[in-house]
Amino acid sequence: MDFFDQYLKEQISTGVLILIVILSRTVVSKLVRRYAKTSQIIERRTNLVIKYINILINILALITLILIWGVQAKDILITLSSIATVIGVAMFAQWSILSNITSGIILFFSFPFKIGDVILIHDKDYLVEGEIEDIGAFHVTIRSKEGEIVIYPNNLFFQKGISIIKKPTNNNNEFTD
Repeated sequence: MDFFDQYLKEQISTGVLILIVILSRTVVSKLVRRYAKTSQIIERRTNLVIKYINILINILALITLILIWGVQAKDILITLSSIATVIGVAMFAQWSILSNITSGIILFFSFPFKIGDVILIHDKDYLVEGEIEDIGAFHVTIRSKEGEIVIYPNNLFFQKGISIIKKPTNNNNEFTD
């Protein structure tokens, strides 16, 4: 029995998995872009969210591929727990990076302010008021009335009160009071 006959089931399963990954990445990309278009979210932010979702799809596909080709589930769990332990120890001091990325994705889908809005962040130590210039994966860039650029981490938007002072009335960033 040659290689192709011996592993026919695995080869077919791998082909189906590849088709599912391509299809799911395409569908998710279209859904996120449709949501971004109806919510008037800029293209760069949309691309970041699609990139993060595609990474998740690829990781799940890799795990599935390993299972298809016969690696025992207990061996995968041991390997993943070892990797998670190393990453956990290495990233313990960097938890805020993951927190900011997660917050950036949440801000993309369900937060009431957008680029161009003028907001007030109620921080007891340092009140921040200004126009949102950019919302990135890790932070939001705000320009104060005095022209000062303030970089505010995404995760702090969920810890502080935010007032929206002005929203643009159209795409030319003309404001209403």
